[in-house]
Amino acid sequence: MDEDVPMHIIHLDQDDPKKCTARAMHRIGEAIIHHDVRGAPRRGFLLDPSAGIVLGPDDRTMIDRGAAIVALDCSWKQLESSMSSILDNTKLEPRTLPLVLPANPVSWGKLGRLSTAEAMALCAAIMGRMNQAVRMLRPFRFGQEFLELNAEPIAAYQECSTNSEVVQAQWSFFEQP
Repeated sequence: MDEDVPMHIIHLDQDDPKKCTARAMHRIGEAIIHHDVRGAPRRGFLLDPSAGIVLGPDDRTMIDRGAAIVALDCSWKQLESSMSSILDNTKLEPRTLPLVLPANPVSWGKLGRLSTAEAMALCAAIMGRMNQAVRMLRPFRFGQEFLELNAEPIAAYQECSTNSEVVQAQWSFFEQP
């Protein structure tokens, strides 16, 4: 059985605390929160929507050796400046996620606008840790809906052998821009 992927969140306190999925994940022990970039892991992947390299099978070796997934929890309006600051101050490798539909009430159906919990659960699922993904989403009313809504793309992403196959697989579910 594969060990859980270490999940870390750099939290910038820019959102509504009542809607913050990162805090809820921390409360149930599914993620570690850092309020400062310097506390983030040294090895791993930073989720970055503009990375240009998708997270996928090519990254499993590092994950299997204990590399972490790091998410930035900030306002979508301040994403670009916040992301630049983290990339300038860490050695984390930026990765974007393949397309799925969010089920959270704030961004329901807005392609790619995932909550922190949805993004991190997708990472766990892609890395073959489906039990971890389910646990991460358990506290959220939309958690089961997210997994059901995206069951087919997630299964397809899990079957891919390379990151570039993941990129190709997403276009069989979503329209290519």
